[in-house]
Amino acid sequence: MKKTLTRLALALTFSAASLGAFAQGVLRVSAIPDEAPTELQRKFTPLGDYLKKETGMDVQFTPVTDYAAVVEGLATNKIDLAWLGGFTFVQARIRTNGGAVPIVQRAEDEVFTSKFIVPVDSTAKTLADLKGKTFAFGAPSSTSGSLMPRYFLLQAGINPEKDFKTVAFSGAHDATVAFVAASRAEAGVLNASVWDKLVEARNPNAAKVRVLATTPTYYDYNWTVRPGLDAAVTKKLTDAFLKLDPANPAHKEIMALQRASKFIPTKSSNYDGIETAGKSAGLIK
Repeated sequence: MKKTLTRLALALTFSAASLGAFAQGVLRVSAIPDEAPTELQRKFTPLGDYLKKETGMDVQFTPVTDYAAVVEGLATNKIDLAWLGGFTFVQARIRTNGGAVPIVQRAEDEVFTSKFIVPVDSTAKTLADLKGKTFAFGAPSSTSGSLMPRYFLLQAGINPEKDFKTVAFSGAHDATVAFVAASRAEAGVLNASVWDKLVEARNPNAAKVRVLATTPTYYDYNWTVRPGLDAAVTKKLTDAFLKLDPANPAHKEIMALQRASKFIPTKSSNYDGIETAGKSAGLIK
């Protein structure tokens, strides 16, 4: 009985603290760590300033060390708004019994793809040529760096655990390119958006690898709010994203850093295919 009361007291204390922070006008934002922490912060800073202006709230960005931490943050009301990959959203949806709600996605996220890469001097010409080679995915919970590439590999008759010599997880998309460039893996996969960004920036690692194949399209990233977030705040956030226009000089930097032509409304059912893929790949029980 005493232990039960102690747990209840702790839960109430955390709940009160969480509600107190929100009542004081603080919007807590996070993102899956699919790139280096410094890059995530650089991408978010102008967007955070914009959301502060549009919502009238103090916007605080909190980086996390892994994908699971974002899911738990939404589920336990430690995070109000999060940038999620499609698979991470599905995990959050399951974890919160449908309470986590995706509000917007980039137009590009309706037709997202992943790129399989190999060293520039690799003799591989097709995915089948990768059998027997070492391979690097991104993070285990990454939609575009693990789940969907794995799903499409299985559809092509390639079982990563059986057909690759070894399978490694780099932890992030840019890290996968570094893995392959440094011969830590003979092939790898990352999302098309990060690949394009690295090529445009003339990243030295990107210059050492080439694209072998591109996956079919699928839904990916979105901005999701936690269960129970105030409806008025959710509407302000949604409207703020939908108003962003790269033709507006005040929005140009934000959209360029987000690699977005525009933001569009999204819905939970858009990610049902991701859940199906997760179950097919054995990543969702």
